[in-house]
Amino acid sequence: MAGSPVVTGTVAAAPFTLKIHRGEGMVLLAMNWKNGQPPANFVGFSIEYCDPGGSQFWPVKNRLAFPGRSKPTKKGQAAEQYPSTEAPFQIFRWVHFPRLADTPGLFTYRVTPKFMNDGGVLSSGIAQEAKIEIYSETDPGKFNIAFTRGYVSSQAFADKFGGEAGLKKLIPADADDGNEFKSTHPDADRAYAWMGFEARQRICDLLDAAAQDKADVMVVAFELNLPEVIDRLVAIGDKLRIIIDDSSNLRTKDGKTTGKDKGAPGSAESKAAATLAAAGAKVKRQHMGNLQHNKMIVVDGPNVNQVVLGSTNFSWRGFFVQSNNAFIVCGKAAVDEQREAFEAYWAGDKSSFGKTPPAAWRKLAAGSLDADISMSPHGTKNASQKGIGADVDSAASSVLFSLAFLYQTGGDVTDAIDRAVKRKDLFVYGISDKRTKIELQQPDGNPAPVFAAALTKGLPEPFRSEASGRSGVKMHHKFIVIDFDKPTARVYTGSYNFSSPADRENGENLLLVRDPRVATAYMVEALRIFDAYQFRVSYGAKPKAGAGQPTAKPRPKELKKPPSAPGEKPWWDAFWTVPIKSRDRQMFA
Repeated sequence: MAGSPVVTGTVAAAPFTLKIHRGEGMVLLAMNWKNGQPPANFVGFSIEYCDPGGSQFWPVKNRLAFPGRSKPTKKGQAAEQYPSTEAPFQIFRWVHFPRLADTPGLFTYRVTPKFMNDGGVLSSGIAQEAKIEIYSETDPGKFNIAFTRGYVSSQAFADKFGGEAGLKKLIPADADDGNEFKSTHPDADRAYAWMGFEARQRICDLLDAAAQDKADVMVVAFELNLPEVIDRLVAIGDKLRIIIDDSSNLRTKDGKTTGKDKGAPGSAESKAAATLAAAGAKVKRQHMGNLQHNKMIVVDGPNVNQVVLGSTNFSWRGFFVQSNNAFIVCGKAAVDEQREAFEAYWAGDKSSFGKTPPAAWRKLAAGSLDADISMSPHGTKNASQKGIGADVDSAASSVLFSLAFLYQTGGDVTDAIDRAVKRKDLFVYGISDKRTKIELQQPDGNPAPVFAAALTKGLPEPFRSEASGRSGVKMHHKFIVIDFDKPTARVYTGSYNFSSPADRENGENLLLVRDPRVATAYMVEALRIFDAYQFRVSYGAKPKAGAGQPTAKPRPKELKKPPSAPGEKPWWDAFWTVPIKSRDRQMFA
């Protein structure tokens, strides 16, 4: 693999350490004070970066400013952002998306401690610098992890594309209208590129390449309502075989069933099946024991040989609303391996598939990558739940996860996550997304439940109202990262919901990857999602005005100046005195 997943600052004279962890199209910068605690007049870190081959350092911007410097925002206007050289980040880690992440070469990051005197004047301490490679491919030509952005409920989406009003012009209100939906948003192309991020780009590019290569293409789809995917599959024509779910999985709209299951004539999947059959494709409808929940593409061509696995549905919500990942493996060996799985699905059912070689754990044909793969549904002898739960129990330092529907069905993995959260010797951050609420798991073992409405309403100034993301889940990942900071770092990921139905009833893909770079990438993704929701937990709820009183108006969120009165604490005090924050500060830096 080119480059390292983690680099460190090299300036010995700087009063803090710096570690940069490579994500996918993003980096995690983590800082820690070297000796004791910072001085009371330390007011945060500025972050700047320089593109490969460039000479200009660009300041990363902060949405918060010091009192008296925040500018009011008019309705419908983007909130002001401030260079972190003037409005430093009052936190010890930060996830950053470079503007041009695909640029070959080394990105240079410069992180500077900022101080403030009694007159409110900022000064700079000794900076740390570090250089890191950020590729669009995790290991070019071998395998790639690609994420959707999953940020429609965000200030960035509100600023760029208009929040809830913009989302209504970009995404159909009903999934079954998706096949015919056309956007009326004036900046739709840029919006879709931003929302779909690398996962959308890689999947669409692969289908284009497959059509040009006249490759055999095999697809298994749980959801299929996105015209840009359907049109590309039509272009493949009679070289396509596709299995589309036809389960009685009644959709919900505003809490009510629509009356259409996946196999109904008016469902998006049935309409897509008819369109593809008319284009010459061979189409099979299937739901195994419960769902055919896979999201899999196998391209077997003279020149193009790739497999797509992961959690990304080929749908409007899968690409543009939800947090998802695609795990892409290159090479004929991987194609042959997953072609065998596809043929077993095509020829079989729940009872027969569980007895086939793809249903057992076997080495993922991905060259030197240390990884295994198992396809569901499993039989009694090759069920995976207990083994995954035992592996979570064996964690030595940390467990980070992003798991949709974790608590809806329960099972060995849910029980193991519950045990992990209660362990005092283990660092655990994670998020599980239900249809009704989101739960954040923190290292003190106390979950912080947040209802979806709290994520989009009640944020204090200077924040704008955010898009709701409509009904349905927004966090759709299914991954667990174990001991990311150890040589034994490993990741479980795929379409598999870590539940008994996923194990024994559904068609699923499940990967176990033992690799520090992969673990680092998923760790960064877990943190950026956790932080986005944790911020809304911390600042989204309005403070109580007192017994019997209406809720008070939230106070504007601003940066904190140095202490000016006896007993007043500096902004960084909690990062030494609160166990959760203290451990977080030390874990990543």
